[in-house]
Amino acid sequence: MDHHALHELIAQVKAGRLDRRAFVQTMVGLGLTAPLAAQMLASVGVAQAQPKAPAFNPTKRGGGGLLKTLWWQAPTLLNPHFATGTKDQDASRIFYEPLAGFDPDGNIIPTLAAETPTVQNGGLARDLTWVTWRLKKGMTWHDGRPVTADDVIFTYEFVSDPATAAVTSGSYHEIAKIDKVDGLTVKVTFSKPQPFWADAFCGTRGSILPRHVFDPFRGAKSREAPANLKPVGTGPYRLLDFKPGDTVRGEANPAYHVPNRPFFDGIEMKGGGDAASAARAVLQTGEYDYAWNLQVEDDILRRLEQGGKGRVNIWPTGNPEHMQCNFSDPWTEVDGERSSAKTTHPVLSDPAVRQALNLLVDRAAVQEEIYGRGGQTSANFLNAPSRFYSKNTRWEFNVDKANQVLDAAGWKRGADGVRAKDGKRLKFVFQTSINAPRQKNQAIVKQAAAKAGIEIEIKSVVASVFFSSDPANPDTYPHFYADLQMYNTTMSAPDPQYFMNQFCSWEISQKANKWQGRNVTRFRSDEYDRTYRTADSEVDPVKRAALLIKLNDIAIANVVVIPVLWRNGVSGSSTALMGMDLTGWDSTFWRLPYWYRQA
Repeated sequence: MDHHALHELIAQVKAGRLDRRAFVQTMVGLGLTAPLAAQMLASVGVAQAQPKAPAFNPTKRGGGGLLKTLWWQAPTLLNPHFATGTKDQDASRIFYEPLAGFDPDGNIIPTLAAETPTVQNGGLARDLTWVTWRLKKGMTWHDGRPVTADDVIFTYEFVSDPATAAVTSGSYHEIAKIDKVDGLTVKVTFSKPQPFWADAFCGTRGSILPRHVFDPFRGAKSREAPANLKPVGTGPYRLLDFKPGDTVRGEANPAYHVPNRPFFDGIEMKGGGDAASAARAVLQTGEYDYAWNLQVEDDILRRLEQGGKGRVNIWPTGNPEHMQCNFSDPWTEVDGERSSAKTTHPVLSDPAVRQALNLLVDRAAVQEEIYGRGGQTSANFLNAPSRFYSKNTRWEFNVDKANQVLDAAGWKRGADGVRAKDGKRLKFVFQTSINAPRQKNQAIVKQAAAKAGIEIEIKSVVASVFFSSDPANPDTYPHFYADLQMYNTTMSAPDPQYFMNQFCSWEISQKANKWQGRNVTRFRSDEYDRTYRTADSEVDPVKRAALLIKLNDIAIANVVVIPVLWRNGVSGSSTALMGMDLTGWDSTFWRLPYWYRQA
């Protein structure tokens, strides 16, 4: 990082526009230790953060009016185990809850559980082969039925059934059995030691489902469940109305299991539009209390903040904005599907072509001209927590070198300037969702690629379609019916094991799993699969970190993905909205019961 960029980051911390933790994590990612980063801030007068004041403690439930939130990607369903995008995960979290969530520091915070299992309290095996979860007493579903251990067991059975095709199934595949200890307690036994034993039943992939509601819709019938659109959960709000692709409305749950919560009488989650209009509605006009994922040019956000009605929230995450290379053929249909795992991409199967593309992404321009405080450049797909950040990789923007790579591989320029070899031209369809920063990003890549003899056709898909969970829609990102595509993928837990299964062969997205597999590039590598399985049961934290770093390095060396930006979380909120405790490791709504409006 150059001196100008460093001084700009420090200035943002001093002005309160950048979280101190985000600065430290950025510096750690660049090779500094956390203490040195903290000393750097101290040297310019930014003191260590003081302990937080006690959280707001309302004396009664409700009374806070309506909480109005904007998600410019509108949710399409309300079952968290079918959520293919963050907007569906967040909408579901209004109504469904896991046993525990993850705070900004990655700590396990009980939600439905009475306590966090530990070796000391007898809830966790020393060898990490089992964990015991105990539910809080007296909890009920929105329909008044009691929450019991049977619901936890059922959730495992529902999600792990292959016919269900749940997107969260990977978090449960190492569970050997679940025993009911008593009406509120279950013992989860793993098939092998699980270093991240809090994967199942926690965070965005851990929401508990009511057995009495979903039991008739197991397996192949799972998509027919009315509760996929009309949730019956334990959350702080009960469903009032849901218009898929538009609006979710809820009312305060009068029997919520946390005393005096929630503060608000109701919640509205409005979907659609775009990030820029969402930013204006919170920061400029004050029509809404909260706006999610402000993927807006940073200079626009700075101007909007000057009105004083709202603030931009920035926090560290592990999320990469990245380009993907399709390892299958998106233009040939096999057994009723394109991009079939039975095919090979006719051009991107050449490593030289992928290497050239990697050299043609001007990450610095994207960061400086578009995202600003919203992220930092990185050569890695896996960036956080810092112990998993690879120092073995480097990124480079070099058009001349890209030309040299393609020349050496035999790709010759034609009369129109586009390279070809063996009758195949370097022409790609590059798709992403519609929003201004992504279209600008596409333009930057297209311009550089043209200088190397690569023709890129830009395709922009409406976000509600691109991130849809509809298995029949060919324009969703899991179908990947294009050569290249770009989006941000969420690392929704402080452990990267599940995050890195996006390149495992058994996770390939295809018709057979309703395009719910997480490996949308269709990359296959025996070395990657072996390394992943080894890391999945390695309990030595140092050895395991090395294995997970190796997974990143395999993906980067093979140019399966091209990291564009390591993104920070960026949202907008009214100046009066408090209690959010935004985290990079869980849903935006992970602490929704504790949100309140300051008088």
